[in-house]
Amino acid sequence: MDKAEDPIEQLEAYDGELPIIATNRNQWFGGKAKDTGRLDTLFAASRFDSVAYVDIELETARAKEWLLEEFRANDVRLIISHHDFESTPEKDVLTAIIDQCASYGDIAKVATYPQDLSETLTLLQTLHEATQAGIDAAGIAMGETGSHTRVIGHIYGSKLGYAPLLDDDSEYAPGQIPLEKLAALVESTRIDGTNIERIEAVEDEATAPSELTLPN
Repeated sequence: MDKAEDPIEQLEAYDGELPIIATNRNQWFGGKAKDTGRLDTLFAASRFDSVAYVDIELETARAKEWLLEEFRANDVRLIISHHDFESTPEKDVLTAIIDQCASYGDIAKVATYPQDLSETLTLLQTLHEATQAGIDAAGIAMGETGSHTRVIGHIYGSKLGYAPLLDDDSEYAPGQIPLEKLAALVESTRIDGTNIERIEAVEDEATAPSELTLPN
């Protein structure tokens, strides 16, 4: 929402069939929203029937835990997310972050910036173990080095995939793969016997339309 000209007006005009994930980031979390009124605008968005999920930062959830129940009262599910734009935490730290996100929300989401391929393995292993422990988690390694995790993350349990539309010329995070290409790559890497429910959605890591994939 932070990069939309008038997000509430756009939600009012939206008549599509796809459910929406609403996010309203300020500059501290990679967005452009001003602190004043940011959460009020996000809460207003959660009242729309088309909005199925709201993505809230872990730091915000910690500071304003009381607000989470108000969002849930609007019949939305919560994605609690943590972004590290400079590095990838050690595995035990990343595990603790996912656990904290899961304690506040329905889906725990972490996005890290790997310095090398070994750090993408840290993310994938942590994501896999969290999934095995029964947590609905999503993990993304940002940047070019982590781009392949967007394709294979689902194998390790990631519940979310982010991708811009091919004809969208906005600036997005490095390493993102256009929607149709990502969808084809995900399909080509599915493992036989995996039971997966697919839900189309509009998501926002960098205000990018995307596909939401939820393994059962």
